[in-house]
Amino acid sequence: MLIRHRLNSRIFFRFLIWWIFFSCFSGLISSAVVTLDSIEIFNKHEWILNPTVYFVCKGENRTVLPDVTKTGFVYSFKGEESWQPLTKLESKKCKRCGFYEKDTIKSDDVYDEWEFCASDFKASDGKYILFKEKELNVTFRCPECTTLPAVASNTAPKKNDDVDRMHVAVVILISVLISTVTIIALVVAYKCWQKKKRQQDQARFLKLFEEGDEIEDELGLDNVI
Repeated sequence: MLIRHRLNSRIFFRFLIWWIFFSCFSGLISSAVVTLDSIEIFNKHEWILNPTVYFVCKGENRTVLPDVTKTGFVYSFKGEESWQPLTKLESKKCKRCGFYEKDTIKSDDVYDEWEFCASDFKASDGKYILFKEKELNVTFRCPECTTLPAVASNTAPKKNDDVDRMHVAVVILISVLISTVTIIALVVAYKCWQKKKRQQDQARFLKLFEEGDEIEDELGLDNVI
């Protein structure tokens, strides 16, 4: 019985620790999905075949854009295509990315390469425009990028800094209060459960003890008879 209580206690406190960790630190691990909103290529490097245009970030798989085959035409996308999203960006880390055209003879041709950062998305609609003369014009979409912690703090107007800090402080205070109340409620509930469990075990033990006394009394009467 004591072993069971110890196991239950360990399971409860492990769950409590994990719950506190994820509730308090989940916001520190931030990333946002980037989709392609539109693209226009101004030239192609393959003179005979239709171009095979693809996007890739260093260390990731390439994303081929199967519809992009003509120059001087703006291709628009919904963000729901099978090859979307293009990549994910973290709040404090950029990626080396680029658009390329596959070459059948020599190394692939480069439309543009750049450091792709979440802080690039500064517009209220969560869009970022990449333009390179004589090569391409691209619009990316990432509404979540503007809400990432580091990006939001860098793009906010200075006149609203005090208001934003107050909002953040209020949110943190409310989160701490909710977490504290929840933890206290869990601890109280666990203590009540332990108390009720002990009472049930004691009642069960007393019942067994009384049944044992009754059996002894019956055996004593039988011996007298």
